[in-house]
This record gives sequence, C-alpha cells and structure tokens, in this order.
Amino acid sequence: MLRITDARTGLPVDAVLARRGLTRVEAHVRGYDISALRVLLVADLLVRALEIGGTPVWALLTGDREQAELHAGAAALGIRPFEDRRDVGPGWGESQVVHVVGEGGAAPDGVRVAVAPVETPDLPEGADPAVVRLALLVAPRSTPARLDEAILGEAHGTLGRWRRAVAAWARHPSRPVPDKVRGRLRTAWEDDLDVPEVLRVLRWVEESDLPEGARFETYAHADRLLGLDLTRDLGSPA
Repeated sequence: MLRITDARTGLPVDAVLARRGLTRVEAHVRGYDISALRVLLVADLLVRALEIGGTPVWALLTGDREQAELHAGAAALGIRPFEDRRDVGPGWGESQVVHVVGEGGAAPDGVRVAVAPVETPDLPEGADPAVVRLALLVAPRSTPARLDEAILGEAHGTLGRWRRAVAAWARHPSRPVPDKVRGRLRTAWEDDLDVPEVLRVLRWVEESDLPEGARFETYAHADRLLGLDLTRDLGSPA
C-alpha cells in the first residue's frame, strides 16, 4: 500500500483509502516554469505508482495561466496528460484526493504532497527532455533540485549507459524479476514515493551478477514508474 507524507501534518497517510476506489491526483501550479514542471513530474510519478498497484486514478491540473505551455512542457518530459481542472466537475466515486503542490503553494484541504523548487532558472539550450527527467528524479522531492551542466552531464551518461545495457540484456533469454529485487523496488516507491531509492536499486542490479534476462525485466518493470523509455534501443545494432 502506497503511503505518502502529508505536508500539512508531516505524518504518513495512505494514498488509497478504499480498495480499488478512485483516487484523484490534482497538481497545483501558478504558471509555467521548470519548478512547475517538477510538480507535474511528481504528480505523474504518483499516478504511475497508484496505477501499478491497481488503483484507478483521475489526474487533474490546476493552473491560473500558461496552460498550453505547461501541457507542452509536461509532454516533452514524458508526463502523461492531465485534464484541466476548470473543465471538470467532482469525480464520481472518489475515495481519496491528493494535492501535489510546490513548497509554500496553496491547495484545498486534503492530503498534500509538497515539492521543492528547481534552483536552476533556465535549461541549457537543446537539453534532452529524457535526461532532464532523470536529473529531476535523482534528488528527493523535498530537496531543491539543480539542473546545471554537471548534473545533466551525469544524467546523460547514466541514461545512455542504461539504454545500451537494456538493449544488450534483451538479447538473452528472459528471466523473471527476482522476488528480492521486486520487493525492494515496490518497498521504495510505496514508501513515500522514494524514487532515489528506486534508482539506487537499479544501479545495484546493473553491477550485480544477476542473469542478463532478469536485469532486463527488472529495468523494464521499474520503468513503468520512472518513464525513462529505457527499452528505446531494443533491436539496435550491438
């Protein structure tokens, strides 16, 4: 069961109150900037984690301005579409509402997930959106993020290495994700959406002596949450 820290109280709460009950995830941003996109990214991760656990989710975006820019920027980062809040009414059968908001941002009463800002005002021109997504996943959401050249360079190297490895592992017979590894991944993302720990598990798997087929399936499984398109290079020349 996914549990997250409610920013209002500092206490962990269940993200799902009723089995298979609809959970509404509502992202609150004032306008378009990279910090707003980080809020949407955390909301996207929350939606993905809930769906992996079998929970139906309704994802909404509340913003006062620059909606088109927000939607376009989110799509570039691989964030799945959110409905605009002003265009919809209350959800039928909702059992839980979770608000994802920037630190210090306003949101209606309810469970609140706070996201620290991005301290880098502008991205380097031509930055790969998938690299930006990974760079934003590395730091805990409660910690301000930076997207300077060093951090983006490290993310670029990691993403390329993982995609090449996944493509190579895919050439070997498939093996199931080991129960211990699957448990570590699930424990991480169900424990307050601890994505940095998910990344640490993948680094351990990369360096382990697990069969290549098991490493492939592990990365494909984790990518359901991460959304990094780690299987993109399947079938490419060795």
